[in-house]
Amino acid sequence: MSTSHFLKLVLLFLSFFSLAFPERCHPNDKKALLEIKKALNNPYDFISWDPKTDCCDWLAVECDEKSNRITQFDISQANLNRPIPTAIGDLPYLETLTFHKTNLTGQIPKAISKLSQLNFLDLRWNHLSGPVPSFLGQLKKLTFIGLSFNNLSGSIPASLSSLPKLGGLLLDRNKLTGNIPESFADFRQQDFYLYLSHNQLVGGIPRKLGNANFTWIDVSRNRLEGDVSFLFGKNKSIGVADFSRNMLEFNLSKVEFPKSLTNLDLNHNRITGSLAEGLVKIDLISLNVSYNRLCGQIPVGGSLQRFDYTSYFHNRCLCGAPLPKCK
Repeated sequence: MSTSHFLKLVLLFLSFFSLAFPERCHPNDKKALLEIKKALNNPYDFISWDPKTDCCDWLAVECDEKSNRITQFDISQANLNRPIPTAIGDLPYLETLTFHKTNLTGQIPKAISKLSQLNFLDLRWNHLSGPVPSFLGQLKKLTFIGLSFNNLSGSIPASLSSLPKLGGLLLDRNKLTGNIPESFADFRQQDFYLYLSHNQLVGGIPRKLGNANFTWIDVSRNRLEGDVSFLFGKNKSIGVADFSRNMLEFNLSKVEFPKSLTNLDLNHNRITGSLAEGLVKIDLISLNVSYNRLCGQIPVGGSLQRFDYTSYFHNRCLCGAPLPKCK
């Protein structure tokens, strides 16, 4: 067989293959993706985004098997140094949007509010600035919002509490100011993770939040004041609670802690009273009540003597193992 004849057969086969297996990718999705590629200055990671190929086969995206529409967009560990392209809003079937550790800049664009099917938003570890957008409260299918490790500023929008399926809100390591919205009491998912640490939040935690049931709450390293004992209780399911390095003031003596609690950090506050006796009934993995105004003997039992003295030191008159004996 001659070379020319062989090439003709190959071309014929490829032509037949393309007819038998037409491109799955919707043309509107491909157009949007190419706009995104252009807006991001054609980064090397997207070198495989060839307009001549099926975009359902491109890196960083996935198509739904039935509709063939783009449902996932996931870029991690890239050095983009660009704002989020507004063309991301032209992927109407998107369910997952991830730009994780990609050095994004600028504000979170309003175009994201067009993604009515979005349930997972991860923009952590970037250089995003401006406010936490209130329009995120319009995306009723969101189950997770991750905006940690950015330069976001301003107050936390109360509209986020209108998200009926939200189970995780990560706003830690930003420059957020103002109060924790009272409307956060409306979060009703059984396993709710709330991360607000390393910001500049002020005021008290709204007492109404005692009606919610957080599995994990971290509000450490803010300027919060007042009482948080109402967030605990025998019927709660909280597992991890970090209130360290604030200005909280309440009596710890009679606080009831749930058996689900595994990690409790209250260090560097203004907490008074003694350690609650109920702590001996809980199998704690970690505990830190140092740098407070506690007094009395550390209850004996449970896991309380497994922790070293640094978990208890720098209190007014706390005593007993692992601290020195009470006089």
